[in-house]
Amino acid sequence: MSVRRDERGSATAEFAIVVPAALLVVLLAVAALAAAGTQIRIEHAAAQAARLAARGEDDSRAGAAVHAAVPGASLSLDDDGELVCATVSATHDVPLPLPPLTARACAPSGGL
Repeated sequence: MSVRRDERGSATAEFAIVVPAALLVVLLAVAALAAAGTQIRIEHAAAQAARLAARGEDDSRAGAAVHAAVPGASLSLDDDGELVCATVSATHDVPLPLPPLTARACAPSGGL
């Protein structure tokens, strides 16, 4: 009795296993880069909003600056007398159950 070892089709089977895994890794890397880009925009928007609010600009102008940088973001301003702090949060487009992206920036009151 002889055992026949036919390896035809093994390359196809290996290809069928490796390609979806490689595509998943690439898609997750692209999603992580997109989330990182959104985080950077949120940080810049928070800094800009804090500077505008510290100079005494209207809160709606700071909100407009945030929404121009990151559509759909929310802005919260805190003034403790010495510092004006802006907290910006927004959702990301990554299809994973992750918390929203948030950034906080402060500027000295009076615009100094």
